[in-house]
Amino acid sequence: MSHSEYFIGLMSGTSMDGIDAALVAFQGERPQLIHSLSHPWPEALKTGLMQLAGNGVINLQELGQLDIRCGEQFAIAACRLMEEAGMTKGSIRAIGSHGQTVCHHPHHPAPFSLQIGDPNTIAEQTGTTVVTDFRRRDMAAGGQGAPLVPAFHQTVFAHPQRNRVILNIGGIANITILPANGKVRGGFDTGPGNCLMDRWTQENTGRCFDRNGDWARNGKVQEPLLQHFLNDEYFSLAPPKSTGTEYFSWNWLRQKLRDHPKLAAQDIQATLLQLTCDAILHAIQQWAPDTEEVLVCGGGAHNNTLTDALSQQLHPVLVTPTNHSAAAIDPDWVEAMAFAWLARQTLRGEPGNIPAVTGASHPVIAGGIYPAPLLRP
Repeated sequence: MSHSEYFIGLMSGTSMDGIDAALVAFQGERPQLIHSLSHPWPEALKTGLMQLAGNGVINLQELGQLDIRCGEQFAIAACRLMEEAGMTKGSIRAIGSHGQTVCHHPHHPAPFSLQIGDPNTIAEQTGTTVVTDFRRRDMAAGGQGAPLVPAFHQTVFAHPQRNRVILNIGGIANITILPANGKVRGGFDTGPGNCLMDRWTQENTGRCFDRNGDWARNGKVQEPLLQHFLNDEYFSLAPPKSTGTEYFSWNWLRQKLRDHPKLAAQDIQATLLQLTCDAILHAIQQWAPDTEEVLVCGGGAHNNTLTDALSQQLHPVLVTPTNHSAAAIDPDWVEAMAFAWLARQTLRGEPGNIPAVTGASHPVIAGGIYPAPLLRP
């Protein structure tokens, strides 16, 4: 029997609720989650990152400092993970670091996506090879650079008899269309996931998020406002398409609310939840009408109000978290595991994108490699 290879995946999404770190063992092609943790962002750093992602205005000195500080936090998360799992630095083949997205503009005349978190810092402080910058090679080949996780979804969630959609609900929600033949047919960002709900909750209650969707559950959906949200041109775009919190931002929400100034905060929260739900529903119904099962991952998998609404409106399609599938992967760690898998693909010289998803002209080997420090004499 062959020995296992160990990789670490690091992921911080658009919600910026922490750095997810996953230790993954590969024996053959099937990944196994060995250990995981979530490392919180220091508040001052998180504030700086959210300001940058929110308005995109920053000087180069501030950007350089944020890049290094993020790299330090990614390194701390990886070192904590290795220590808790009882792994030595030399036993980890590589770290796949997604970085922190601060700007994603795939529709510009010169499309680009920017993730920060200096990989040189991570490599030096962990003593481990780092693979990062996964998005830009796909964009250079004409793709959107996102979503990147569908290739991993294909590896772990394909079912020989069922047409599946894998639904990731982070700050932004995205779907992977995975037919019973096991080959991804498409995938794209449907629109806001948790980002607008989280921000509205923070502004009105002081809490970081609406736990279980309880606040939204007791509000009343305002149909005129919901339709105003859904009239945004993003929802009518055909895939391939991707977006981020620099588009579905606090400013976006405030501008939409100017025409509806007298609504109760709780009703707005209920309407934002229904926006996330409807965007997902429309995407599945239009682009994957033969879906038989939806596997849900990401932080939104814990929003019972949202998942209940999806179950009711997609019935008889089964909506279930990814840990209830045969792969039995906890919804919280799917994305971090995906970047461990992508790092492995890069080191093996194998593609990490799916052109049918991103719109790239061909498969690409995604990511740059930053080797582990040389052994000192």
